[in-house]
Amino acid sequence: MKILLLGKNGQLGWELMRSLAPLGELVALDARSTDHCGDIANPDGLARTIKSVAPDVIVNAAAYTAVDKAETECDLARKINAEGPATLARLASQTGAWLVHYSTDYVFDGSGDQGWKETDQTSPLNVYGKTKREGELAIMESGCRYLIFRTSWVYGMRGANFAKTMLKLAQEREQLSVICDQSGAPTGAELLADVTSHCILKAQQRPELAGLYHLAAGGVTTWYDYACFVIGFARASGVSIKVAPDAIRAIRSKDFITAAPRPMNSRLCTQKLQDMFDLNLPSWQTSLTRTLTEICENKK
Repeated sequence: MKILLLGKNGQLGWELMRSLAPLGELVALDARSTDHCGDIANPDGLARTIKSVAPDVIVNAAAYTAVDKAETECDLARKINAEGPATLARLASQTGAWLVHYSTDYVFDGSGDQGWKETDQTSPLNVYGKTKREGELAIMESGCRYLIFRTSWVYGMRGANFAKTMLKLAQEREQLSVICDQSGAPTGAELLADVTSHCILKAQQRPELAGLYHLAAGGVTTWYDYACFVIGFARASGVSIKVAPDAIRAIRSKDFITAAPRPMNSRLCTQKLQDMFDLNLPSWQTSLTRTLTEICENKK
């Protein structure tokens, strides 16, 4: 099997390079690659790359993820999140390749208090969510064989994320304010990458498994409780923490205004994925503990 990975240096792409390598010949690219074009916003370059590499599977981990900046950089967000996946889907359809793509809980409006299912109505609140939904639709309408994984609250050892930000702030400040009324499941890039590899192998054997799936760690938390878990773990691990446990203040979304509105409910129901691919998704605490152990070792 030959696999083409785009977005190799992102949080998820970095882990995918590890998890995809045992499956076959892996060609991993990003927007700066010189041997082949890996720029998701360059349709002609992508066409040349796919013609040259002739992959059996295209894995797209490239995305525009600056949620607030997307409100003013609409064209760039759409080019990367919608037009790029549309190009990949068209090329995959022409060549017979599978396309693996990642989307987000932000395609929903965040109402209710239950986990979103794949069949639920989408209604994104911001430009980022809208462009990601456009990318989904382009893939689904292309006629290619695809796996789309919607996920939420992604973190990893590489790149910036909420957990790293909270640790940095907790070492610098005596007080912190964290939103307590938005809920979801922190999901490790490592888990996403490992599940992706598992699903690719299964789908190669059973093409009827193609489709849209929700993929997130088990359980649910809030940003506030997530922050408390991260900071408490670091303190217990011997990392120097400046903020006191009682100096982490829970605030509501209305008290922390952002350029792009966020969904209040980011829960994703993953039952379809677990049933179809015979998977067990660990709790968010299980996955996060492993990553935090590594991060904290580097901070001592």
